[in-house]
Amino acid sequence: MRQTADLAALLGRVALGDRVAFDTLYRASSSHLLGVILRIQHDRAQAEDVLQEVYINVWRAAQSYNAALANPTTWLVSIARNRAIDSLRRKASSPDTVSSIARGSDDEDEHDLLERMADDSPGPLEQLEAATRARSLERCMDQLSADQRGSLALAYYQGLSHSEVADQMGQPLGTVKSWVRRGMQSLKTCLERAAEALN
Repeated sequence: MRQTADLAALLGRVALGDRVAFDTLYRASSSHLLGVILRIQHDRAQAEDVLQEVYINVWRAAQSYNAALANPTTWLVSIARNRAIDSLRRKASSPDTVSSIARGSDDEDEHDLLERMADDSPGPLEQLEAATRARSLERCMDQLSADQRGSLALAYYQGLSHSEVADQMGQPLGTVKSWVRRGMQSLKTCLERAAEALN
């Protein structure tokens, strides 16, 4: 960077609206200030945006610079550091988003890409309802006798016929059919009560 007296003189001319002095100040100090910003804001593209903000701020605030109170390099570095820290705060407080709006062809308006995306996965409400039904079914199953639970599990979860369930459990076919029928009736009644309690 230029000597302190040169920078102070340039800032004085910038305060008067001298664009040539501003350009000279930029060329003399921008590489140093970019280095200061990059030590705080590591994203090069963001750092270059911050550098632009710094010089906009310098252009607007040059009248407030007082050579008796601060070295011009210190004043410029202070602005750069503050802007870099502000950019980090802004990034931390705003989520990364991508626009879902796309331009159509010449004869179309903009449209929302999300409207055209098919999403078959259940939403939060459907997931909550499914979880509630699963919990209700589990509670109702716990109220059945062990024989009823076993016969229903074999018949409905493993897909066995009543006669296969009877063979598997070593019980008469009529007994197994009774367990399945009564178990299903008890489950239906229990689940209806659970649904009424939710409404």
